[in-house]
Amino acid sequence: MLPIVKGLLEGDRRSLARAISIVDNDERESREIIGQIFAKTGGAKTVGFTGPGGAGKSSLVGKLIPQFRALGHKVAVLAVDPSSPITGGAILGDRVRMQDSLDDEKVFMRSMASRGAVGGVSKSLRNAIRILDAAGYNLILVESVGAGQLEVEISRVVDLTVVLFTPHTGDSVQAVKAGLSEIGDMYVVNKSDIDGAAKLYSTVVDLIGNTDRKPVVLKTSAKTGRGVKELAETVDKLLKEKSINYKERQRKMLEDELRDMVLNMMEKKVSYTLAHDQKYYDFVNRLTKKEIDPYLAAEQLVSALFK
Repeated sequence: MLPIVKGLLEGDRRSLARAISIVDNDERESREIIGQIFAKTGGAKTVGFTGPGGAGKSSLVGKLIPQFRALGHKVAVLAVDPSSPITGGAILGDRVRMQDSLDDEKVFMRSMASRGAVGGVSKSLRNAIRILDAAGYNLILVESVGAGQLEVEISRVVDLTVVLFTPHTGDSVQAVKAGLSEIGDMYVVNKSDIDGAAKLYSTVVDLIGNTDRKPVVLKTSAKTGRGVKELAETVDKLLKEKSINYKERQRKMLEDELRDMVLNMMEKKVSYTLAHDQKYYDFVNRLTKKEIDPYLAAEQLVSALFK
C-alpha cells in the first residue's frame, strides 16, 4: 500500500490533501491511489450545489456545514472554480466567515480548478470524492461555479443536485429555463430576504415544482439564516429516502464513468493513429482536390480504422 493511501485511510489531512492534488492533476500515482482505495468506497453521500453566478452558493454552503455537522455528518466540501485552483474561490477565501467550520476536524474543504475541461472535471471530481469517501467523510458537498455545461456535468457525479436561484440575476423565467429545470432534485430560492424573492419562488413552483417530478422547492437566506436548517434537514431526509435505490444510482454513475473513460481512451488512441497513418493524409489530399466529400471520407476512414 502506498504511504499516502495509508495516511489518508488513517485520517491524516496532509495525505488527504496531497492525494486530491495528485488525482486533480492526473499525476502518475493517481491510478494506483484509486486502485488501492476503490474497494473501500461507496459509503459517502454526495450533494451538488449549482445555479447561476451570484446565486450565493458559497455563502449558503458555508451556513449549511454546521447544520449538517449537527445532524452527525462528517462533511467535506469541493468547490469547482475555473478561475482559482486552490484559494481564490469564495468558499475558501472568506476564512473569517468560515472560521468555525475550518477549525472543525470533521470538516474538510478544497477548491478544484475546472481548467475549462468538462470531462476533466468529471474525472477529477469522481476521484476526489472517492478519496474523501475512503478517508471517512460521509457527506460530500460539491459546489459548481454555475457556468453552462459544467452544471449538468456535476449533476452526473452526485447523488442529489440542489439548484439555486436568486432574485435580481436577470429575467427570472429565463433563469429558470436556462437548462436547470431538469437536473435538480431540489430547487432553492436563495437571498429570500430581498425584493423579488416571493415572485421568483412562485415562478419556480409553477414552472418546476408542479411538474411530474415534483421536486422540493424551498426559500433560504444565507444572510439571515432563514430556511437554512430546513434545507439541511430536507437534504438529509432525501438522501436517506434515496438510499432505497442508491445501488441503482451508483450503477448508473459507474456506467457513465466507464463510458466516459472508454471514449476518452479511444479518442487518444484514434488521434495517435490518425497522426501516424498515411491513409488519413491521403484522405486530406483527396478532400483538398474535391475528389471526395467530408462525410464519405470520414465513413471510409472509420471503416478502415475499425475493420
